[in-house]
Amino acid sequence: MRLDKFLQVSRIIKRRTVANTICDRGQVLVNGQKAKAGKELAVGDILSITIGGQGPVEYEVMEVPPGNVPREKASTLYRQ
Repeated sequence: MRLDKFLQVSRIIKRRTVANTICDRGQVLVNGQKAKAGKELAVGDILSITIGGQGPVEYEVMEVPPGNVPREKASTLYRQ
C-alpha cells in the first residue's frame, strides 16, 4: 500500500491530499529516510512524522490492509 493511502486509511492523517503535502515537504521518514507519497510500505516499517513544529512522532506499521478499513480497526494498523 502507498504511504499516503496508509496514512489516510489508518487515520494518522485525516485526508490523503494532506498526506501527499507533508510527504512532498519531507516531513515523513520511512525507516530513517525521506519518503515520497508513492512509497510502498511493508509490515515493520517505522514512520517518523513531523507536523506543527513539534518533534517527530514515530509509528510502526503492524498491518498493511488491502483497502479501506472500518474506523474501529484503523488504530490496529500501527503501534505508536
